[in-house]
Amino acid sequence: MLFLLSPAKSLDYETPAGDVPHTLPQFVPQSQALIEVLRQKSPQQIAELMDLSDALSALNVARYEAWAPKFTAKNAKQAVLAFNGDVYDGLDAKTLSAQDLQWAQTHVGILSGLYGVLRPLDWMQPYRLEMGTTLQTDQGSNLYKFWGAQIAQYLNAQLAKDKTPVIVNLASQEYFKSVDRKTLKARVIECVFEDFKGGKYKIISFNAKRARGLMARYAIQNKISHPEGLLGFDLAGYAYDPQVSEPDRLVFRRKVQA
Repeated sequence: MLFLLSPAKSLDYETPAGDVPHTLPQFVPQSQALIEVLRQKSPQQIAELMDLSDALSALNVARYEAWAPKFTAKNAKQAVLAFNGDVYDGLDAKTLSAQDLQWAQTHVGILSGLYGVLRPLDWMQPYRLEMGTTLQTDQGSNLYKFWGAQIAQYLNAQLAKDKTPVIVNLASQEYFKSVDRKTLKARVIECVFEDFKGGKYKIISFNAKRARGLMARYAIQNKISHPEGLLGFDLAGYAYDPQVSEPDRLVFRRKVQA
């Protein structure tokens, strides 16, 4: 069973990673090809392409220039420690044990516009390139066309040893669209997190993102290898609701916002 997460826009390269092992990304040639396309664009073009402020555009143009195909402790950091958004607040990887991180390494994938799929301990150089970006490459007009079936093929290989391969999608739809479902050979389970507000249950984006990270943490710490194991998720006041769930759409609800 493999858990998929979205990346985060916010990055933390200031906090030292400490004595944490690292691996190298799986799609470095593809990343380098995308970097070469991005380097051809002016700061103004990057700002328009990604709807960024001038300051953020300048920051990312500098990142593209600095990016190198050789990853080192000086220019890179383990992905699960570098991402710094709501999902990663819930995951809180810096407090996971070494054993937990090793388990996550083979059971968690982070979808990425630049890197395709990152394992938690893969070194990552800082970047900004959302999967939904309309970036023209030799493969087509956007990143979905650039990645094509590559991500699904990689996931199939990761799950090849499983008799009944399962993907637990904790990523956004923008990112999960990069997984070619025609190529993917696994069952896909979605986890939905709802809060009771205004007299009804609804998905509140900030809370749902953090809950996705909490679910990943729960799976990692409990070494969950079968879908049934997800049903016991009870962090931050959430509980599985069988009345509104379906076999491949598990709904978790709470009445009190944590």
